[in-house]
Amino acid sequence: MSPHRSGVRALAKGSAVLATAGFLALSTAGAASAHVTASTPKDAVQGGYTKVTFRVPNERPDAGTVKLELTLPAEYPLASVSTRPLPGWKVEAVKAALDKPVRSHGREITEAVRTVVWTAEPGVRIEPGQFNEFDLSIGPLPDNTEQLLLPAKQTYDSGEVVDWNAPPPAEGAEEPERPAPVLKLVKADDDDDHGTATASTESDDQDSASASGRDDTARWLGGAGLAVGALGLGLGAGAVLRSRRAGKPVA
Repeated sequence: MSPHRSGVRALAKGSAVLATAGFLALSTAGAASAHVTASTPKDAVQGGYTKVTFRVPNERPDAGTVKLELTLPAEYPLASVSTRPLPGWKVEAVKAALDKPVRSHGREITEAVRTVVWTAEPGVRIEPGQFNEFDLSIGPLPDNTEQLLLPAKQTYDSGEVVDWNAPPPAEGAEEPERPAPVLKLVKADDDDDHGTATASTESDDQDSASASGRDDTARWLGGAGLAVGALGLGLGAGAVLRSRRAGKPVA
């Protein structure tokens, strides 16, 4: 085999490593970020009100999302839950009696919204490779917890139901396969008696609005995969140069 052909072969091997590493990195990043998330335009302040956006990606290549069912925490009843109209979707807020009445704005609350269901109208769905966002206005937020766990069920027109209900993992533990959306709460400032929030560090149009480290992990894995691929490409190029100088075939 001529030195030139051997060098080309080595370079091709390096390129194949790069392509494979890049593919694995991209596929791993997608798997790490494709889940239902909850975000707010500003920090959600304990005792205040906020708008929550639930971002729902379609994870299936051959089915569309046609229903989203959200469960609000019974241990932290929300006296006010308002839905935002979404073209092509019917929304229903279902109330349930509270085990223990709560007071809000000077009145006693004996029931609160427990589930919110968005159902697509005929011919409407979240297509493969797409996502949609569903908004709620909620409050007053509890002042005795730092987060609200908001389990969600995603239904596809194939009949499959994906239950996003796993709580956040303990520090150092592995990320669950189907994490529930989580709303982080911050303490109110002393001079802020209406729960006005400070600006969030993430904008609404980012692909993942959760405050966990999943996106950081995906980016780390992607960078590592590309670095490995680049190393393979460099080795292949080095083999080409050595074979030309020595006039020997490259294994």
